[in-house]
Amino acid sequence: MKLSHGLTRPWPSVLMFLFYGISFTSLSVALTSIKVGVAYAVWSGAGILLISLAGALFFEERLSGSSLLWVTVIVTGIVGLNISAKGH
Repeated sequence: MKLSHGLTRPWPSVLMFLFYGISFTSLSVALTSIKVGVAYAVWSGAGILLISLAGALFFEERLSGSSLLWVTVIVTGIVGLNISAKGH
C-alpha cells in the first residue's frame, strides 16, 4: 500500500489488490475447517507480524522493544487460542 503512493502507481496498486485477494481467499478456505475466531485470530496475527517485519526490512521502520514485546504477546495469544481450540 505504501509503495502505491495513494493508488497513483499502477503496478504496486495492482499487486496490492492481488495480495488482498489472495489473503481473503486464504481466509475463506481456512474457514471451511477452522473455527471463525481461531481463523480470524491467526489471519490478523499473521498480518500484524508480517507487516511489522516488512516495515522493518523494506522501509527501515524501527521496531521498539515495546513493539516487539506486544507483537510477541499477540503471537503467543494466537498459539494459545489455537491450542485451546484443538482441545475441544
